[in-house]
Amino acid sequence: MPAEKPGYVLDSFALLAHLQKEGGQPRMVELLQQAQRGQCRLWMSLINLGEVCYLVERRRGLRAVQLMLADVQSLPIEMAPANQEAVLAAAHLNAGFPISYADAFAAATAQMHHAILLTGDPEFKALGELLQVEWLAG
Repeated sequence: MPAEKPGYVLDSFALLAHLQKEGGQPRMVELLQQAQRGQCRLWMSLINLGEVCYLVERRRGLRAVQLMLADVQSLPIEMAPANQEAVLAAAHLNAGFPISYADAFAAATAQMHHAILLTGDPEFKALGELLQVEWLAG
């Protein structure tokens, strides 16, 4: 029986590192290439995509968001919906740990997919051993 492909969940930090060519970009490029070849799977909560959108719009305007979304849609990232299961899982994490609500969606998505959370956001350290995290350089 073939081994299951590794899975990764991107939070806003990870996607922004890629889009803005920051410290974590080389690892992001590597994972995006692997996902394109079918060697791994990448997910992102729709809530975290929304977080990236509002950050980009605040800094660079609506047109920049539209261009960014066109770029993101071409990437091999599966968008995880904010359905009832995700909302309740995120609410539970947010109630029990000092993390933002958006970060709770990234963590809940990683838990639901049994995936590694890819981030550089130190806020996730509060979750301890609750999920596996791969830390990107800032």
